[in-house]
Amino acid sequence: MTEVLTIGRVGVDIYPLQVGVSLREVETFGKYLGGSATNVAVAAAKLGRDAAVITRTGADPFGAFIHDALRSYGVDDRYVTEVEGLPTPVTFCEIRPPEDFPLYFYRFPKAPDLEIRPDELDLEAIRDAGLFWATVTGLSQEPSRSAHFAAWEARGRAPLTVLDLDYRPMFWDSAQAAGEWVRKALRHVTVAVGNLDECEVATGTREPRQAARALLDLGVRLAVVKQGSGGVLGMTAEETVEVPPVPVEVVNGLGAGDAFGGALCDGLLAGRDLEQTLRFANAAGAIVAGRLACAPAMPTVKEVEAVLSGEANA
Repeated sequence: MTEVLTIGRVGVDIYPLQVGVSLREVETFGKYLGGSATNVAVAAAKLGRDAAVITRTGADPFGAFIHDALRSYGVDDRYVTEVEGLPTPVTFCEIRPPEDFPLYFYRFPKAPDLEIRPDELDLEAIRDAGLFWATVTGLSQEPSRSAHFAAWEARGRAPLTVLDLDYRPMFWDSAQAAGEWVRKALRHVTVAVGNLDECEVATGTREPRQAARALLDLGVRLAVVKQGSGGVLGMTAEETVEVPPVPVEVVNGLGAGDAFGGALCDGLLAGRDLEQTLRFANAAGAIVAGRLACAPAMPTVKEVEAVLSGEANA
C-alpha cells in the first residue's frame, strides 16, 4: 500500500542562479523537478513515507529527466506516463526575496498532466492509499477534471483524502469558475488546505476563521488555512489551533507550501495531534523557503526536528 499518493501537476523548474535580478539579465540557470503535486510526493518521501505520483509528461528528454529525478528522491514513478505530441512543461521564475517570486509557466499547447484520463487510473491503488492528495489545478481542464472525480468516487471520502486549494489564475478563465469546481470537489474530500487567496476563491472570504468554518460547512473534516507571516490555522468540528510562523531568511518562497504539504501528510498519517502536525509542517515549509530550489530542498525529519528544538535556524 502506498502511504502518500498524489495526482496532478509536474514539470521542470528552471531557476536562475543569480538572485534579485530579472530574467532579462540572468545568465545561468539550474534545472529541477517541479509541479506542486509532485513536490508534495517528494517532500513526503524525504520524511520517510512511501510515496507515488500520478501524472503525465511529454515523450521528450525533460520527461525522462522527471522519471530520473523521481527515482532519485525515492518516489514511485509507475503512474507517470507519456503523452505523444505534447512537450513536458517548464516553469521559469525570478528570485527576488523576500516576497517577490513571479512565475512564468510554459504549458503550451496543453500540459500533459491535464491529459490524465479516468480509464487509465489504478483505482485500486487510489482506494488503498493511506493518503490521497489532489490539487485544484487538476480541475481546470478535461480529461484531468473527470479523472479527479473518478478517483474521489473510488475512495468514497475515505479518511485522509486531501484537496490542496492551489489556485493558479493563469490556468482558469476566472476565479468564479475555479470556485464552482472547488466547491464541487470539496464534497468528496476530508481535508482542505490553502492560503488566504485560495480560501477566498473556495469560500468567498479571506478572514481565516470564517474561511475555515466555511470549508467545514462544505464537507471537510479538517480545514488548514495558511496565513504567511500570520502563521497557520487548523480547524475541525471539535478544535481550533493556531501556530505562529517560523522565522526564516527567505531565499525562494515557492516550494514552502509543498514542503508544508508533505509534512502535513506525514503528521496526518502518524496520527499526531493537530498542533504538533501544524508546527512540524510550518517548520518544514520554513526550511525550504530558506533554500533556492523546491524538490531538492525538501527537508528530512532530522532537519525539521532540529528547527523545532531550536538547535538550527530554518
